[in-house]
Amino acid sequence: MHIEQHRWWSSCLNRDMEIKIYGHWGKPLLVFPCSRGRYFDFEGMGMVAAIADVINSGKIKLYAVDSVDSESWYNWGITPAERNARHEAYDGYVTQEVIPFIRQHCRQPAERVMATGCSMGAYHAVNFFLKHPDVCEGTVALSGLYRLDRPEFGLSAADLPAVYFNSPLAYLPELSDPWFLDRYRNSRIIVCVGRGAWEQEAIEDTHALDQCFRGKSIPAWVDFWGDDVNHDWPWWYVQMNYFLGRLYG
Repeated sequence: MHIEQHRWWSSCLNRDMEIKIYGHWGKPLLVFPCSRGRYFDFEGMGMVAAIADVINSGKIKLYAVDSVDSESWYNWGITPAERNARHEAYDGYVTQEVIPFIRQHCRQPAERVMATGCSMGAYHAVNFFLKHPDVCEGTVALSGLYRLDRPEFGLSAADLPAVYFNSPLAYLPELSDPWFLDRYRNSRIIVCVGRGAWEQEAIEDTHALDQCFRGKSIPAWVDFWGDDVNHDWPWWYVQMNYFLGRLYG
C-alpha cells in the first residue's frame, strides 16, 4: 500500500498539524479520528488493514487528519464559546488547508471528498458535511453523537447557544436554506449504529438525525444493526467494509 505522511504549520490553528495518506488512487475519504484522537489512529486501531482491499484496488484513498478535540470539546477548562471558537479554527484548517491539499494531491481541482469516522469521528464527519456540502459529497458515519449538549462534553442545554452551529441536532431541524438542502438531497449520506453495548446514546442521536433527514426529504441510508453490534472497532471494521462495498463496488 502506498503511504505518505505530511506535516505543516497551520495558520488557522497556529500549530503544527499532520496528515497521513493511504492508497494510490480512488475517491478521497477524509478520515476524522475518534475523541481526542490522532491522524495515525485509523491505522493503529486496525481499520486501514481491515479495508486494505478497497484501498489497494484503487477505489478509495484515505486522508487521515489530526484532531484538536482536547483543545475544543473536551477542554472543560474554558468556556463553551471558547471551545466553539477553537473548533471553528479547526474547521477553517480543514476547509482552507486540508481540502486544497487533497485536491492538489489528487490533481482534481474541484474534487469533493467523502467524510468518514467512528464515534467522535462520526460527529466530525456529519458536522463537516452538513456545514460544507460544496466540498464534501457525503458521509460514512459510524456510532456517532450528533448533539453537543451532553454530559460527555460537559455541556448542558443552557450552553447550546454558544455551540449551536456545531451541534447538528440543534441547527439541522431549523435549517431551511435551499443552497444547503439542495446539496444534501444530491449527496451520499450513510449513518450507522449498532444496538449493542455502549451504543445507547448514539442510537438516540441517530434516530433523531434520521427524523431530521426524513422531515426535510433528504435521502439518507440510516442503518441500525443488531443487539450484538457493540460500540467498538471490530464491528466498525465490518460496517466500513459493508458500506464501502455498496458505495464503490
